[in-house]
Amino acid sequence: MPATSATLPAAQAGTITLGGDLTVNRMGFGAMRITGKGIWGPPEDRDAALATLRHAVELGVNFIDTADSYGPNVSEELIAEALYPYPKDLVITTKVGWVRHGPGVWQHDATPAHIEEAIEGSLKRLRIERIDVYQLHVPDPASSFDASMETLARLKEQGKIRHVALSNVTLEHIQRAQKIVPIVSVENRYSFSDREWDFVLDYCAANKIAFIPWGPMAQARKANEVVEKIASARNVSTAVVSLAWLLRRSPVTLLIPGTSTVKHLEENVSAAAFHLTGAEFAELASVVPKPYWLRG
Repeated sequence: MPATSATLPAAQAGTITLGGDLTVNRMGFGAMRITGKGIWGPPEDRDAALATLRHAVELGVNFIDTADSYGPNVSEELIAEALYPYPKDLVITTKVGWVRHGPGVWQHDATPAHIEEAIEGSLKRLRIERIDVYQLHVPDPASSFDASMETLARLKEQGKIRHVALSNVTLEHIQRAQKIVPIVSVENRYSFSDREWDFVLDYCAANKIAFIPWGPMAQARKANEVVEKIASARNVSTAVVSLAWLLRRSPVTLLIPGTSTVKHLEENVSAAAFHLTGAEFAELASVVPKPYWLRG
């Protein structure tokens, strides 16, 4: 029996709707790692990067996360080279707010002038007339956050952005932004062993905002020991266990594990169909104790 969109591997974790009109599978793809070392320049194996992007779509991935700073520009260019003309259901989210001057070097710039210039570059590289989801990559401490958001709101009114989103933000940032323009997703660092932004995820769930975790793997020795024990018992990789925990953590989590190889991509996507038991989920959650103010 041929695969349908609902039976494809990336669809096994279900869907989430962004902004009321963009429904995507909760297993997406992060396109940061298809660049060179230090997220700088072209990948060592361009053909492998292109093949990974194409295979992601074949597996049912219809949400790809990138940024103009990845490369810079390289990730967006590769996405267009691999996938344009795009499948009708493919949502590409890109970001603005960092500028690059070398491998591993990141500098803030979320000024209105830069945002207005940067979006034109992203539109051209991605070969599109409107960006489905455009994220402020990070608040700029040297610029007005409200001015950044007002610029994004204006670009949305002009039809260059369909939906506005945030990344690397506090709850205060989200609430301030919502007074200016609707926010459809928040992308923050988060994993079962790194839950600094638990309350932001809970806020997103309560307000029907997608939460996109980056850095989804174990961050400490104890966490690694727990995830390795479960992975060994279930005969899967630690990546699969870590991603499955995030999918179970909340129905608003939208995953974007990244890689530059087809093999690793298939492993990550397999997490969409992997289910932790209640005991396994609780054991992983217990790696990080609740803050004292949430304890009974």
